[in-house]
Amino acid sequence: MHNNPPVILKRSSHTLSRTLISPNALKTMYRLRDNGFMACLVGGSVRDLLIGRTPKDFDLATNATPAEIKKLFRNCRLVGRRFRLAHIHFKDEILELATFRKGGDQAELEENDDSGEDLPETHSHLQKSDEGVLLRDNLFGTPEEDAWRRDFTVNSLSYNIADFSIIDYTGGIEDLGKRIIRTIGDPDARFSEDPVRMIRAVRLSAQLDFSIEHHSWEAILGNFKRITLSSPARLFDELVKTLLAGSASTALELLSTSGILGAILPEFSCWSLEKEGNSPSKAAEWIDKSLSEGKSVPTTTLLAVLFGDYIQSIAKRLFPAGTSYQSMTDAAIAAFMNEIAGQLFIPQRTVMRLREILLLQQRMQKIPGKKPENVAARAAFPEALELLAFRASNDKTLERTLHWWQRLGPTVERAQPEAENQNGQSKSKRGGRRRRSKRRTNQES
Repeated sequence: MHNNPPVILKRSSHTLSRTLISPNALKTMYRLRDNGFMACLVGGSVRDLLIGRTPKDFDLATNATPAEIKKLFRNCRLVGRRFRLAHIHFKDEILELATFRKGGDQAELEENDDSGEDLPETHSHLQKSDEGVLLRDNLFGTPEEDAWRRDFTVNSLSYNIADFSIIDYTGGIEDLGKRIIRTIGDPDARFSEDPVRMIRAVRLSAQLDFSIEHHSWEAILGNFKRITLSSPARLFDELVKTLLAGSASTALELLSTSGILGAILPEFSCWSLEKEGNSPSKAAEWIDKSLSEGKSVPTTTLLAVLFGDYIQSIAKRLFPAGTSYQSMTDAAIAAFMNEIAGQLFIPQRTVMRLREILLLQQRMQKIPGKKPENVAARAAFPEALELLAFRASNDKTLERTLHWWQRLGPTVERAQPEAENQNGQSKSKRGGRRRRSKRRTNQES
């Protein structure tokens, strides 16, 4: 595949210590090694450990197939459609274990086919849409092939548990030293086959305080419109991850400068440029400050802080003064959802919580008002209070109102909302058998 030999750093030549790796990840790699398989720590965890950051998770790769992994680990669950992954379940952690994969394109597959027959794209391991976007990539490969199919050089490093060495096929160690984000291979091709990689480049650059390599940045500027070819649900997920990574200010600036934000949210992007005081930038600064203070920022709070003013501007544009606040807000949210339809998919549960947060803003203007304890008992009150805090940071006249609700809030018990994942979707499933209605029971009897 590539003529240059890999750079291999022996244990004495790098700073990655096993004491910094999850004990469960070590157990998993040791079991694979002891059963004759190659096992490596891969991706962002190796990158983070080498630059002194704490990894968010520990991803593993091996030459064992999913079926072999399943036989080896009783606590294994196989998941995924695009590529079969093994989730190794522990009491306090779930590890992702993948079989080494290879990249390529449809032409490469056809060249390697000895049958002489055309390979229907729907039956191949690698599928692309008519626009060239990669839909499925399900070929097992070698450690080298696995490294070359990854997105950026700094994410292609692997830590081999057999001899505790760092293996670098793509120049990732050098780029870590230079503090740059560089695509692996032709950046135009990589961003074309998976446009979401452009958002990942922005997130890594902002999060690590690295610069995006010149050719990679030029490729983003030339391909930013292709971001709309991505799945709306996946695009929403990547944007949320990017803005909640602790560097929303820098990320939002890069998204705007590159044209990505304008491609995804053209109306919002135009409004933010005309907005006095640049509300989106202030929202990003507030999000970063909250995260740096150790506060949790749910997806709904992120959306309320980032889009709240914009949604209210839609309401004022659509309705004359004196219109019911609830009617204006409901119509404005509907108009906003219509704007982003086809670009971003926000779960309905999240939209309804966003609506409640915005509606509570009017009620919280009145202190004490009628039965304020009922307001503070609402499930969305904590998020509404955070939105009020953000507004007060830009409007000193709201500080007295904010402090009043902050004093009342801790004294009131409220129903605990269901746990949510990063997209605002409920993690719990409705269980139990549906009860049969009395009417149906009486008819049957």
